[in-house]
Amino acid sequence: MAHGQDPRLRQIPSVERVLQQLEAAGHLDGVPRALAARYVRQAVDAARQRLLDGTAPPDWVPATVLDESARAVAWHGRLRLIRTVNATGILIHTNLGRSPLSTAAQEAVRAALAGYTLLEIDPESGDRGSRQAHIEGLLEITTGAAAGFAVNNNAAAVLLGLAALAAGREVVVSRGELVEIGGAFRMPDVMAQSGARLVEVGTTNKTYRHDYDRAITPQTALLLKVHRSNFAMTGFVHEVAVRDLVELGAARGIPVMYDLGSGALVDVRTRGLPPEPTVQDAVAAGCALVTFSGDKLLGGPQAGVLVGKSDVIDRCRRHPLARAVRIDRLDLAALVATLRHYLTPDEAWAEVPILRMLAADPKELTDRALWLAQRLRKTLGEGAGVTCITADAQVGGGALPGVVLPSAAVLIRPAEMSPEEMAA
Repeated sequence: MAHGQDPRLRQIPSVERVLQQLEAAGHLDGVPRALAARYVRQAVDAARQRLLDGTAPPDWVPATVLDESARAVAWHGRLRLIRTVNATGILIHTNLGRSPLSTAAQEAVRAALAGYTLLEIDPESGDRGSRQAHIEGLLEITTGAAAGFAVNNNAAAVLLGLAALAAGREVVVSRGELVEIGGAFRMPDVMAQSGARLVEVGTTNKTYRHDYDRAITPQTALLLKVHRSNFAMTGFVHEVAVRDLVELGAARGIPVMYDLGSGALVDVRTRGLPPEPTVQDAVAAGCALVTFSGDKLLGGPQAGVLVGKSDVIDRCRRHPLARAVRIDRLDLAALVATLRHYLTPDEAWAEVPILRMLAADPKELTDRALWLAQRLRKTLGEGAGVTCITADAQVGGGALPGVVLPSAAVLIRPAEMSPEEMAA
């Protein structure tokens, strides 16, 4: 052993020894041994590194490796994509899977994963068909667009639209709409990846029609509008309405692409919420291409939807990138089932969970919280300190930013157990 090394390095147990101890204690029940070995090896390596660089605490003992391994195996060793309770107050919670699916969408997914499906087979001719045939008609009816199809998420939809319509040419966009769409994916980066050249106009807080007009050159392929669905700008601000932008584009021979993001197919104002632009309004305004998410206000699976003019959608469909970002059969099944709800708006409000949550009566939420509090008192005991309180909820998921929804919550102050023990 080199001079100055921590003598406790000799005490680090082997991976196999730790696995044997975990197995004897029952920690590997239901956990594949190869998977457990991965996390044990990480714990052993981490202990060795801490002892080598002198960051191990003075009270470090070999049993620490066993404890860390047991915790890691308990967390990572079993399937974690399981149903959970969203008690965060955020309705569309990205880290919890965004919008929950309707009963019909869940049943459609179960049917699609149970065996083979007619994904790309024409049932009448027996010839090869297109998976988009399942959704084209629904998109045309629900959005009013001439054509449409779906890919695996809205970032892909935006990337595909830009690549198909503007690669090698210029795209004009307001500086105030160069958003970050989550996970550090920023609109300028997506645009660069598509091969389009970004032309910023206006200022952060104010952009006018003449800003776009002055930026148009023979190299301009698109005027791009981006809905700021995950933040709000207030005060000394101005933006160009989509209809005005389309009017300008028509006068200059430039199509308009609108990244709507949140993807509302119903007017949320009918349920007392602030206005949110709808896909139908964007299509009616004359946008050549509109893109939006399937798992935000639409209340469906992760998907990106492109709707618009037939020739524009056809260019996107035929682009090589369309194959790389195509939607899979399970998401397609869920999206079809979700869109069917929107054939009748009243059915959408009744059946799509996220819409039901948005429209929930605060009194009904309070009644639910009181019922839950009573059940928890019986389960946890009176010493748990269970009470019902008023609370504020948010939409989340990059939709309706700044909107506060009156809600209710159950507050638990456990006297004899930690929050971790209660969660377990």
